[in-house]
Amino acid sequence: MPPKGGGLAPLLKKLGSAKTPLDAKGPADSIARTIKTHGLIALADQNVLTTLIDHISGKSSYARIAGAAALQSLATIIREPVLPLLMPSVPLLLNMYADEDDSARNTATRAMQAITTLTPVEGLGQLIETIAGELKVNGKWKAKVGCLKEIARTVDIKGQEGKEELAALLGSVLPVVEEAMHDTKNEVSTEAVKTATVLCSTLPNPDLLPHVNVLIESMKAPGTVPAAIKALSNTTFVTEVTAPSLAVLIPLLQRALNDRSMEVQRRAVIILENVCKLVRDPVVAAQYLNPLVEGVVKIKTTASFPEVRAFAESAYDTLIKAGASTDGGAPPPSRDLPAEAEAARLVILSLLPPNLVIPSPNDADAPGTPFHPYFDAVVNFISGLVAELVHRNAFTASDQPKWIRCLGAFVEGWGEEVKSQSFAEEARMRFLAIELAKGTGSSGEQGNEDVIVDTIFSLAYGALLLLSHTRLRLVRGRRYGICAGNGMGKSTLLRAIRDGKVENFPPQSEVRAVMVEHALQGEDRSLSIIDFIAADKELEGVARSQIREQLTEADLLLLDEPTNHLDVSSVRWLEEWLLGQKNVTCLIVSHDSGFLDNVTTDIIHYESKKLVYYPGPLKAFVEKVPSAQSYYTLAATSIRFSFPPPGSLMGVRSNTRAILKLKDCTYTYPGRDSPSLSGVTCALSLSSRVGIIGPNGAGKSTLIRLLTGEASPQEGTVYKHPSLRVGYVAQHATHHIEQHLEKTPVGYIQWRFQDGHDKEVLEKSTRVLTAEDRELLEQDWVGKTGEKRKIEMIMGRQKLKKSFQYEIKWRGMDHKFNTWVAREELLEKGFTKLVQRFDDLESSREGAGSKETTLSLVRKHLEEVGLDGDIAQYNEMGGLSGGQKMKVVIAAALWNNPQIVVLDEVTNFLDREAIGGVAVAIREWSGAVCIISHNTEFVNALCPEMWNMEGGRLTRQGKAAVVEDAFLDVKDKSKPSSRLASRRASPAVTPQTGTPAASGTEDAGGASTPGTKKKKLTRNQLKAKEERRRLRKLHWLTYGGPKPDSDSE
Repeated sequence: MPPKGGGLAPLLKKLGSAKTPLDAKGPADSIARTIKTHGLIALADQNVLTTLIDHISGKSSYARIAGAAALQSLATIIREPVLPLLMPSVPLLLNMYADEDDSARNTATRAMQAITTLTPVEGLGQLIETIAGELKVNGKWKAKVGCLKEIARTVDIKGQEGKEELAALLGSVLPVVEEAMHDTKNEVSTEAVKTATVLCSTLPNPDLLPHVNVLIESMKAPGTVPAAIKALSNTTFVTEVTAPSLAVLIPLLQRALNDRSMEVQRRAVIILENVCKLVRDPVVAAQYLNPLVEGVVKIKTTASFPEVRAFAESAYDTLIKAGASTDGGAPPPSRDLPAEAEAARLVILSLLPPNLVIPSPNDADAPGTPFHPYFDAVVNFISGLVAELVHRNAFTASDQPKWIRCLGAFVEGWGEEVKSQSFAEEARMRFLAIELAKGTGSSGEQGNEDVIVDTIFSLAYGALLLLSHTRLRLVRGRRYGICAGNGMGKSTLLRAIRDGKVENFPPQSEVRAVMVEHALQGEDRSLSIIDFIAADKELEGVARSQIREQLTEADLLLLDEPTNHLDVSSVRWLEEWLLGQKNVTCLIVSHDSGFLDNVTTDIIHYESKKLVYYPGPLKAFVEKVPSAQSYYTLAATSIRFSFPPPGSLMGVRSNTRAILKLKDCTYTYPGRDSPSLSGVTCALSLSSRVGIIGPNGAGKSTLIRLLTGEASPQEGTVYKHPSLRVGYVAQHATHHIEQHLEKTPVGYIQWRFQDGHDKEVLEKSTRVLTAEDRELLEQDWVGKTGEKRKIEMIMGRQKLKKSFQYEIKWRGMDHKFNTWVAREELLEKGFTKLVQRFDDLESSREGAGSKETTLSLVRKHLEEVGLDGDIAQYNEMGGLSGGQKMKVVIAAALWNNPQIVVLDEVTNFLDREAIGGVAVAIREWSGAVCIISHNTEFVNALCPEMWNMEGGRLTRQGKAAVVEDAFLDVKDKSKPSSRLASRRASPAVTPQTGTPAASGTEDAGGASTPGTKKKKLTRNQLKAKEERRRLRKLHWLTYGGPKPDSDSE
């Protein structure tokens, strides 16, 4: 109730007679305390607010001081409940900054500070834009300076708490401040520069912060644009570029694109392209990037330098891809703020107690109207704040303080029954329920369902925001497939649910969530499912019955790539098992399109940091989202991989000759009785396209280990061309990088190849010198003269007829005593491993030695296999997803230009887009490929020849290559003496017998053709031959590669 007896009238009279700020403080504080005691409705008594406004706008400086002092007292004593009523007085207080009386200016400043302090960060937009509006229209230079100072002061007061909100205002406020930089009054322009500097300190992009002064100088003086562009051109942009950053950059780029200098234009389009690559939000792109289209088009069509036109063409493509409009038209419509505020107002009115609302006379169910005009102003103010909270989906428990400061604190002073915290919580839950109700359809909601999870949450990994205020709604018995690209956060989401880190997710006591991850190694495949799970160290001591119960009685199964390493029959069993679980909800991450089609009832798709729900299996999802066609067609991928051309192989002129061969190989894992491989014979040539298929445990990966030198057979022989380079991608990406997870992908490749060869080559078990090998090195080598020496190392290698000879450094002897020893002689004396080590090292040097491991080249190489350049350069491998790690391993395997690439379950971790990219790259690659995969679509599309492994034995199916040995360690007169004779001697290939080299029967192909007497060349023919030799040598000196054989045509 208002004070009786006109209690405020004497105080107002006393306030009006005050001559100084000190005289005004006493009655001003008394007025504020009286109103706080009797309620805010007391402001209506004696028209307090109207009186104070009249004082401020009056001609008397004493009255202006008194009015400003009273507003300050109301703000500091009554606080938040009165703030909405004080906001209309802000322009009047700012106008007082031009007052000639210092006391009036100081009093107005203190009042503005009190108002700014009370304003919540969600209301800073209204306050700052009010100040910026006054700056734009006020003609008094002192008032302009005061407005600029007030903007800077607001940033200082609220910068820590509301940095994000203040940064979002740069697009609307900075142009007004920039205009003030060109004011004719020096004081205004100087203050504008200071204010712009403070405003730009809120930029969320650390790449731009060091250049703030340069950017602001370019706003003030357009002549400094070239210097600003030059400074930015030396900056590597890695952080996502958002609206605030674009608000600062776009004016500079517009001026630079219109600059007459070709150098400035060239730098500008390069900067523009780099920036556009980091713009993730297409709405932001359309809003800010459209004005740049015209300038870029002009440069790409009219620039005099071809180089500048090429850069502009590339920048234009990136600009359009980021979301800019080709016609440079108007940006998309912004939010309808009045409609959002009105919707929030109706809900707030329905929550207010009856004594604060006048019921609607026509409709009892309709929201009423506030009981007083002053309270109506409060409701309008808080409706805008609440609309902002709703727009940001701030509904989680951690957002409760925001609802208190934006809603509860303003309503509490208008009625004793309204408590700030309880009212704010009630409003938060009501708006959350409304938002969830809106999600019908987008979240798959269909009538009466047993919903086990329904929450709104955000998800981040380090500094990267993966999901922003999105809805997770799961129904009992439904099976959801999660679809997104590598690195989007699919596995991170499952782990966050498992670890209880998803906001408002039900506890384990309510929803039992069990995550199934694979960490399967080749030697684990013989274990049963329960035994394999029980072998996990984290489950040590847990009974198998309890493990079985957790799997069968879970409410929510989180399956991360469940079909990886499973053969066809195992996948079929898993599908049937999942279809039989009627009361279990499943969240499935998988890139197996057939599996998803068979088991899923819904698809959850990552779109613009939101979860979007599509009812039905994968097929229905692809029909609605044509861009997901890559789930069914490998060639539909939008990702393009690029494999480097394979290097030439010395002495090999036919693509059908055997360059890697196993003969009668048997291998048994230590501790096992039965062999994993039995009597296997096979071979690969430069034209091989081989798919290795078979059930789990059949020996596929073991066969690959023998082919790549990762293991040695206990029986049989392995032949590898001395100059052959094999790129090996193991089925577990960490097999290659587990010791280097602290390195970035670029750093890993630089470390691995920094010496001009592959460091991993010498780490293979088949190349490590054993005690027996070292003992052999201690034995004497008896030369032809009877002199005894000991081998220290192999120093070099060169071709010798059909084989090689090696330069031997003798222990304790100078280099001038080095001698050349034939390969066959070294092998005969037992130095096989020493020769193989040097062969591997030399072949690796031939492939990688010609490449520089500079940052730019390694980054480009990683980008060519689908890894984002910024991730490759700045992210540690320990934080990469499985698919990203696989891309790193593929890039490392291809760095030294291998002739054969061996891919063991490479599709396990890659998303469908990446699988398609790999498939297209392999199809277009000219080297040999050997693939193990349970993805039959992938294998059948690429491999005409199949090796079927079953029970440790190999059989060949499909079209096999005709292969022959490229090098003969031992001369055999029964072998073909010419390439023509070789082809004649090759028997017909059938699935039963395989290739001659593969079956070990190269000599049994038929009778050899008798040699013919070599015809003597004429003088002209000898001259022509010598000229061809000279040209071959000149080509080798110019372009590099294997040294040409002068004796061979």
